[in-house]
Amino acid sequence: MRMSRTAAHVLSIISLAAAPAAAQQGALDVGDVAPVFEARADDGTLWRSPEHVGERILVVYFYPAAMTSGCTAQACAFRDNRTRLEELGATVVGVSGDRVENLQLFKQSNRLNFPLLSDPDGAVARAFGVPLRAGGTISRNVDGRDVELTRDVTAARWTFIIGRDGRILFRETEVDAEGDSEAVIQVIRRLTG
Repeated sequence: MRMSRTAAHVLSIISLAAAPAAAQQGALDVGDVAPVFEARADDGTLWRSPEHVGERILVVYFYPAAMTSGCTAQACAFRDNRTRLEELGATVVGVSGDRVENLQLFKQSNRLNFPLLSDPDGAVARAFGVPLRAGGTISRNVDGRDVELTRDVTAARWTFIIGRDGRILFRETEVDAEGDSEAVIQVIRRLTG
C-alpha cells in the first residue's frame, strides 16, 4: 500500500517525536522520506520544512560551526551560487548547532542570502542521522568588536538534497566545504536533466 506524502510526513513526525533525544538514529539514505522538522532561523522566525518541501528541490546542509574557515567557505559558495541553484528549481538552508545570535552575525558578516537554522540540541541533525559531538566556544572579531560564539552541539558536515516528493535524492557524508555548492549543482543537473 502506497502512503501519501502527507501521511509519510506525519509518520516521520511521530517517529521523530518518539525517538529519545540522546539516541542517534540511522542515517537517512537516498529514497528515504525526509523527516519533517522545524528550527529557529537566523532572523528568529520558526522555519518549518513542510512549508518548503514540495515547492522546490531543497538542499539541507549541515555544518560544524559558524564563523570558522571551512564553514564560511561553504556558506559563501552557496551564496555565490544561489542564482544557479534557483534556476535549477532548488533552494538552500544551512543547519548548525549555533545559537540564533551566532547565525545573525555569520549571515550579516558574509552577506549570506539563504536561511541558516539553529539546531542547539541537535534534534534536526539526529533526525537526518548526522553525527554530533560536543559544542564549543570560539572568539572572533566582528566589526571591530570581540565576540564569543557558543554552540551547544557540533554537527558533522553532511549535505542532503530533498526532492519535491519529500524523498532524499542525494546524500554526501564526505563533503568538500568549498566545493559543496558546485557538487550539489552537478547532482541536481544530473537528476533533473
